[in-house]
Amino acid sequence: MSIFEQDLPKVQANHVALSPLTFIERSASVYPDYPAVVHGEIRRSWAETWARCRQLASALAGRGLKPGIR
Repeated sequence: MSIFEQDLPKVQANHVALSPLTFIERSASVYPDYPAVVHGEIRRSWAETWARCRQLASALAGRGLKPGIR
C-alpha cells in the first residue's frame, strides 16, 4: 500500500472542507502575488481576485441578498 492510499484521521491540520470561496481565500493568503485570472490583457493576482470577490459580496449584501438566496 502506498502512502497515497492510506487514510489519515480527519483533523484540522490535514482536512479542511474546500469550497470555491475558501479556495480563493486560501490561495490569496498563500500565493497573493501569483496570477489567478489571465484573460487577454487582463491579469489578476489571487489577492486582487479575493478583494474583488469580497467587494462583490458586499455589493450584493447591500442590495438585500443574503446567504442561501439564489
